Amino acid sequence: MDKCGIGIDIGGTEIKAASFDLVSGKMLSKETAPTQDGVFSDGVPAFVGSVKGLVSDLLSDLNQELSVIGVSAPGLVQKNERAIGYMPGRLSGLEGLDWTAALNMDIEIRVINDAHAALLGEVWQGSARCMDDVIMLTLGTGVGGAILTGGKLLKGSIGRAGHLGHMTVDFEGEPDICSTPGSIENAIGNATITERSGGKFSTTHELVAAYAQGDEEAKEIWLRSLRALAAALVSLVNVIDPERIVIGGGIAKAGEHLFGPLEKLVREREWQPDGKVVTIVPAELGYWAGTYGAVYNALLRG
Repeated sequence: MDKCGIGIDIGGTEIKAASFDLVSGKMLSKETAPTQDGVFSDGVPAFVGSVKGLVSDLLSDLNQELSVIGVSAPGLVQKNERAIGYMPGRLSGLEGLDWTAALNMDIEIRVINDAHAALLGEVWQGSARCMDDVIMLTLGTGVGGAILTGGKLLKGSIGRAGHLGHMTVDFEGEPDICSTPGSIENAIGNATITERSGGKFSTTHELVAAYAQGDEEAKEIWLRSLRALAAALVSLVNVIDPERIVIGGGIAKAGEHLFGPLEKLVREREWQPDGKVVTIVPAELGYWAGTYGAVYNALLRG
């Protein structure tokens, strides 16, 4: 009997869960449920019950042997990969929650950081298939990231590696949420767009739409953000030496208005030994990337 796996991606507002054929990587079925952050039942976070329900629904649709289950969530993962060890400020009850025990299943459930999962998903079935050296950035409210080097996910000593949004591009800039001065997250993340535009735009979507229409003020704001992003990318290229840079997240939906000027800016600044350049591509898996990466991580660790 063919084997399959289930990937679960826990977000701040919604939980995504999907089943996959582990040989082809094909998604077989998918489900979603609200996260209900802050809601508890008998001391247990409501999202635990939601995950149990999603897994039950997916299992009812399967006629294949369940081999692995993986969970993706924000925060720093414990060394044993059974729980998120550090996630302050949101998803109350997630810290220290042992998912194998919580779901009470015979399969050991592997946990991975959500940005790490997105990159592994792209390496398995997305825009970085079969590559060993890849950087991924997700551009949205904030800026997330992950690094694959030598075929291995870079995690660091406490799981902090890959927080690329908290790289400094202005050493005299204001500190971000991690106390990093002048970070790339503050330079392009949607959370700071009102401040960066002097109140003219409330979302990056509005900014890019105005840029596309030839608005000179929008052009100045947008290209300043892209220059900061390009500086971060060429720095990462010099440190990590990736084959490819994958960019995802809501801001990546800007398409050519992002990738066109960004590639030009990177090429002008990139060190190109023997003419070698790094390709910059959009992520392919989008909304479901975390489920792909969660199940792939469990498969690799299984």
